[in-house]
Amino acid sequence: MRSDLMKSGVERTPHRALLKALGVTDSEMKKPFIAVVCAASEYVPGHSHLHEISRAVKDGIRNAGGVPFEFFTIGVCDGLAMNHEGMRYSLASRELIADSIEVMLKAHPLDAVVFIPNCDKIVPGMLMAAVRLNLPSVFVSGGPMSSGVVNGKRVNLSETFEAIGKFKNKVLTDSDILDFENNACPTCGSCAGMYTANSMNCLTEAIGLAMPYGGTEPAVTSARRRIAKETGELVMELYSKNIRVLDIMTKANFENALIVDMAIGASSNTILHILAVAHEAGVELTLDDIDALGRKTPQLCKLNPASDIFIEDLNSVGGIGAVMCELSKADLLNLNELTVTGTQGERIAKARQADGRIIRTLGNPYRKDGGIAVLKGNLAPNGSVVKQGAVLPEMMTVTGTAKVFDGEQAAVDAILSDEIKAGDIVVIRYEGPRGGPGMPEMLAPTAAIVGKGLDGSVALITDGRFSGASRGAAVGHISPEAAAGGLIAYVNNGDKISIDIPAGKIELLLPESVINERVKTMVLKSGKVGGYLGRYARIVTSADTGAVLS
Repeated sequence: MRSDLMKSGVERTPHRALLKALGVTDSEMKKPFIAVVCAASEYVPGHSHLHEISRAVKDGIRNAGGVPFEFFTIGVCDGLAMNHEGMRYSLASRELIADSIEVMLKAHPLDAVVFIPNCDKIVPGMLMAAVRLNLPSVFVSGGPMSSGVVNGKRVNLSETFEAIGKFKNKVLTDSDILDFENNACPTCGSCAGMYTANSMNCLTEAIGLAMPYGGTEPAVTSARRRIAKETGELVMELYSKNIRVLDIMTKANFENALIVDMAIGASSNTILHILAVAHEAGVELTLDDIDALGRKTPQLCKLNPASDIFIEDLNSVGGIGAVMCELSKADLLNLNELTVTGTQGERIAKARQADGRIIRTLGNPYRKDGGIAVLKGNLAPNGSVVKQGAVLPEMMTVTGTAKVFDGEQAAVDAILSDEIKAGDIVVIRYEGPRGGPGMPEMLAPTAAIVGKGLDGSVALITDGRFSGASRGAAVGHISPEAAAGGLIAYVNNGDKISIDIPAGKIELLLPESVINERVKTMVLKSGKVGGYLGRYARIVTSADTGAVLS
């Protein structure tokens, strides 16, 4: 046992004395020590119930003969951090989470790990740590929130942001806004749509590190508690078989996860995070690889914010297992790869069939290609990303006039004050990993565009990124970013920009001579940032590499 490094032999008498100060008994000293890494928090709705999930996990570990030890990580709620300086810390927290878990479990050697994330950066941060530690490990998320109801329509967080634009347009009243405030987010759990948190939890299941239904079972159900308890028991089985994280996180399983990513129309942030986790795992993966997988994968699901179907609905018809079952019929998946519960093929054999509505069949997909597309061109020679599954058909190919903003808030103010008109392309720059710093999400401007009724006539591009709750012709992750001298830094108001999503192209329509002159004469914006963000900005890499630290 790895834990023997701190509990076995006469030389470890002081260590055992400290463990006994915790109440560990002599009989427990002989058992495997299992870490329970929990992201519980009293003011993050997705994490407010994780103490309860953790108790169930620890019960399962004890049931199976292990000794659980719980510790905690930080976790940023992107909804609460949105549209103010707090959002600059969200992506940056991913590295802190990974680093802190590595520190805890290298300093205190335990034998296996159960990870309990739920929201946004916590899932990939824990995945990065799991790869570094390479111990027998299982993930169990806290599960999605239930959808709310406002004016007889099912809603969740994205609609509350869009309601602001509708209120400014006098479509909604003070009473309507209060109705959203009181009813849009009715339970604990990660926000109810296919936003980043649920996307990452679903992909953790698809890659094989979580139990079936681990990504979709609602937060409030007894089944979620049973999954948690069974996860505690399962980690002991993995320990006994010495099945470790890197036995599961192979390149083939990364491809399985990406194919599911495309099929379910997941958040564009998943691309950023999967690249980062693959980097930690030593798996070679590029935007071009992801684009190739997306082009051959049909989109079978279209969930909120792209529709009025929610994660709880996907769960009710078989969840990720049913999606993978349908994908397997086209030989798109690597079925021999290992998961925490047998091979992918063994899992799929027990999965339900696609219902044809919430999970469409291969013969009737929403799209013949995946929900996420990679665009390249002179504006993004290293790549950019768009959630094409949430773009209106008329916005798939557009040419428009640039309205340029050096930062998100100026763009939001312009949208809400009716300065943005049909045919404009909003350009938000200096919001990349280095320039932001922290690559903040842009839910406020995308939601304002939708709320103002402009999502069928206005596009938005940025070197920042988008919330999974965003929809519309919103192209993010422009690489290189403005702060690194990317062409987005040299766009002027009135320039013409072409976005061709089917062709994978994004171009600034200017002669090269004009571009070269601007590069010579325009000065890049710079600013000093202190504290953690300052250190982060100095060592973070580009979005097209996952914004990992150098």
